[in-house]
Amino acid sequence: MMKTIVILGTAFPFRGGLAAFNERLAEEFIKMGHTVHIVTFSVQYPTLLFPGKSQMSDDPAPDLDIKRWVHSFNPFNWIIASRKIKSLKPDLIVCKYWLPVMGPCLGTVIRWSRLPNTSTVCILDNVIPHEKRPGDQLFTRYFLGSIDRFIFMSHQVGADLLHFETHKRAVFIPHPIYDNYGDAVPKSTAIQYLKLDPTYRYILFFGFIRDYKGLDLFFAAISLLKDQKDVKFIVAGEYYVDSAPYDKLRENLGINDQLILHTHFIKNEDVKYYFSASDLIVQPYKSATQSGIAQIAIHFLKPAVVTKVGGLHEIISDGHTGYVAEPNSVAIASAITTFLAHPEPESFEHNLEVVRKQYAWSHMANAALGAGQKDE
Repeated sequence: MMKTIVILGTAFPFRGGLAAFNERLAEEFIKMGHTVHIVTFSVQYPTLLFPGKSQMSDDPAPDLDIKRWVHSFNPFNWIIASRKIKSLKPDLIVCKYWLPVMGPCLGTVIRWSRLPNTSTVCILDNVIPHEKRPGDQLFTRYFLGSIDRFIFMSHQVGADLLHFETHKRAVFIPHPIYDNYGDAVPKSTAIQYLKLDPTYRYILFFGFIRDYKGLDLFFAAISLLKDQKDVKFIVAGEYYVDSAPYDKLRENLGINDQLILHTHFIKNEDVKYYFSASDLIVQPYKSATQSGIAQIAIHFLKPAVVTKVGGLHEIISDGHTGYVAEPNSVAIASAITTFLAHPEPESFEHNLEVVRKQYAWSHMANAALGAGQKDE
């Protein structure tokens, strides 16, 4: 039976992984024959609360029905937005949850948008945030009360959910592969596009830079790899924290000659070049739930070094699709050294090709529809 589905959350013209996820999920629902409306924000974050340079995307608009109806910090707007959503007569409202401060808005809009036959499902990025603030538990509890069913993408998030909700249905579905950044290009093409030196091998740290993502551990690990003369380390992503401590750290460690810094927002159309140019992806996170970056790496058949935190080691299999290290610089450097000594690209590519098929978007879409998933 075909359904009318509303995806409530971030989408174009806003940028980043949340928008990419919601847009890709919408495409999957449409492919299955459903009618899909994405309801996104007129205002997502007040400028004072946004850590980056811009919330807006420069990429072309996707061919999707996206309505900018929700002002996340204006309760009067929530009534109007809810009435508009209700007029769409949704059978299903799908919402991601990633930040407690969004709980009052999303929880209220969902409650007031429902018709008697409307069901609600939440895809949980986080239940307990990486960076804690007053009100987190209250806001989260309020939001979770608006949801009928939950999907969690790492077992840590599933365990965190049990601190708040033990009676509603919750299922585990791994984060699907981000296949919306295009196909890989030849390494030589990517290196030329990024104006890199083809005589080096490249190791990539990718994504928005926040303290919990361990860029300091990455820098410290690089300082232990100064004998690797044929390797350069790329940092590609915008700072969402003060960059000054990181600038000082790399100066003190004496690693600037080993680094290539592209610390600006990476457009969707450029993602494939960074991954295609790189031999290895490193995620030196100090804390985590799941990671879209690891799933991008899998899509481009690139092995990754991940730390043993959250659900990262659920995605990357040690020695099979990458390496799992303890969250310290020595262990991260050791994993990188192991790869550089025995890269075995064909073996990794074969393993990643097999794994990639396990992370189809159809699994997430079917789980959101309430079909074909297993309770955990």
